Parts: sequence; structure tokens; C-alpha cells
Amino acid sequence: MLADMSASPEGGRPPTPPGPTTSGSVTPPATTPRDGPGARLPSGRRGVLLRGVLRVLARDETVVIAVLLVLVFAVGLAHPEFLRRGNLLSTAHNAVYVGLMACGMVFPLAMREVDLSVGGLFAMGVVTGAVLITHGMNPWLAVVVILVMSLALGAVNGAVTTVMRLPSFIVTLATSMLFRGIGLALADGKQVGGLPAEHALFVRVGGDLLGVPTAVWVFAVAVVVLTVVLTRGRFGARVRAIGSNPEAAEFTGLPMTRTRIAALALSGLMAGVAAVMALSFFTAGDPTIGQGYELTAIAACIIGGTPLSGGRGSVIGAAAGTLIFNVVASALVFFEVPINWTTFAAGAVILIAVAAGSTVRRLRGG
Repeated sequence: MLADMSASPEGGRPPTPPGPTTSGSVTPPATTPRDGPGARLPSGRRGVLLRGVLRVLARDETVVIAVLLVLVFAVGLAHPEFLRRGNLLSTAHNAVYVGLMACGMVFPLAMREVDLSVGGLFAMGVVTGAVLITHGMNPWLAVVVILVMSLALGAVNGAVTTVMRLPSFIVTLATSMLFRGIGLALADGKQVGGLPAEHALFVRVGGDLLGVPTAVWVFAVAVVVLTVVLTRGRFGARVRAIGSNPEAAEFTGLPMTRTRIAALALSGLMAGVAAVMALSFFTAGDPTIGQGYELTAIAACIIGGTPLSGGRGSVIGAAAGTLIFNVVASALVFFEVPINWTTFAAGAVILIAVAAGSTVRRLRGG
């Protein structure tokens, strides 16, 4: 009798007998759903998937991209010609210069720094390249000079900020004036022209590639590369860690000085890339170009989910924020709104977007 009870029909472990509940009734043994085409997904796995989807939808960049798409299609419904390929490419092209600066600006902002020098550095780079080319330098070599100069001056911003323990806001505000003043002096206060428009730099970099402006391709590649650097690279992890808790980051031995200098150097480099794109497209060096670009870049970053409090950032969000500004500017033309209202519209977009982002973060508990 005991032998019969201890052995299962299949020769395995004996089945667990049903146990009584507190009410005295018998609880049936638990069953495990079998694998197969008719099996249902366990509720726990469904919950994990649902939470993952909600996290993606609640990301700042996802919200900003959704707003961008809604805005584009809303304007397109009112003015179908807005959705024409040529107009959309033109709008994207106009966003490239500020967009490149905004993508670089994410890194200083993510570690509680700010770079106000990118507008002046952008103008200085354009003028420097134009002057060098008019004096006989090969345009490709001039491009290298612009990029190296921008990287070095961005690093100088970081070094002065760190070594002298000054707020980056003050340092970069001063260097912005210095850079723009140098550009004005180099150009003698007027536009530098006479560049060889037939050179490959102006034909290829300033032209189209596969029917799309080359500058837009460069912008897209920059967004992808910098997103990987910020979210997957060791440097990006350091930037976010320092911005999240500088005291704890310093206590754990993170290279604070080197990371801060590198972040501002990267911001300067992206201003240099923007200068190369502008020089190749406009085929001239205008010392007044880029006024106010630094503030627009910062606003695009904030709209895209990079707070001034640091600790996180989104390159994709910054790019989408820049595109929102340009879509609004282009929409005003289609709605025949006087150009004097463009600045007002930009300010309204900033207020509405920042308020909406704050509300979304508060609702989701972040």
C-alpha cells in the first residue's frame, strides 16, 4: 500500500496532494500553462512588456518627436503644399546649423554646465575659413583648421572653467564676445566673398547627396553618433554621473576635470562642424551670422529633455526640438504671419513645450 502511494504512474516524483484551505474546501493543484500555439502569455510577462512600452512612450524624446509629427501634419492639413518634399528638405536644412550646436550642447548641459560661446565660435569659424581660402589655402585644409580651432577653443572654455573655478555661464559668455569680435576683425566688419564656388567643398558638401542636402546627412550622422556616445559610451556615462551627483562622482574618483573639458570641447567641435556646413553652403563668410543661435540651441535641448539640473540628456530630443522651431518658422510663412512675429512664436513654443514636458514628468512621477 505504501509502495503504491510513493510511486507515480510515470515513474517520477509523487504528485502533491491537494491541500485544504482555511474554509475546509479542497484547493485544486496549480497547473502550469503548456507551451504551444494556443498557450496564453503569462500575465507577468505581459506586464513587463506593457511597462517597457509605457517607458518608451514616456521618454522625453518620444513626446517631442510625437509633437513634431503632429505639428507637421497639422500644418500640412491646412496647407498641403507644406508637405511637399522640397519644403520639408528646406526646413530640415535650415535646422542643421542650430541642430548641430544643440547636439553638442547636450553634453555640457547634462553635467550642469552651459556653453554660450557656440554662436560666436560658429561665426568665427565661418569667417576664418573664408579668409584662409581667399588667401590661397586649400579649402579642405581650411576645413581642418576650422575643426581643430573649434575643438581647441572649446577645450579652453573647459580649462578656464575648471582651473579658475568660474561658472561656465560667465566664461562662455565672455568668450562668445571674444570669438565674435575676432570674426568681425578678420572680416573687417563685412562679408568675405570671392570663394571658388566650383571647388568640391562647395559643390559636394554644400550641395546634395542622393537628392538630399549633404548638410542634412551630416546632421543625421551626428545625431546617431552622439546618441551612441551619450547612452552607450564610457564618456557619456561619466557626463551623466557627474551631472547627476557631482559630489558622489568626485568621491568615486571620476575624472571631473578631464570630463568637463572634453564636454565643452565637444560642444565647440560641433559649432565648428556647423561652421563648415554654413561656409560650404553660403560660399561666403558673414561675421554677423549665428546671432542668438546659442540660446536657440539651449532651448532646443531643454525642450528635447535635457534639463539644466543635469544628470540626463537626449541628443535625439535636442534634434527634434530644433526641428520644431524651424517647422514653426516655416508654418508662419504659409499662414502669412508677419516675420516680426517669428521671435514671439519661438518664445511661445519654448514656454508651451517646457510646461508640457514638466507636466508629463510630474504625471509619470519623474
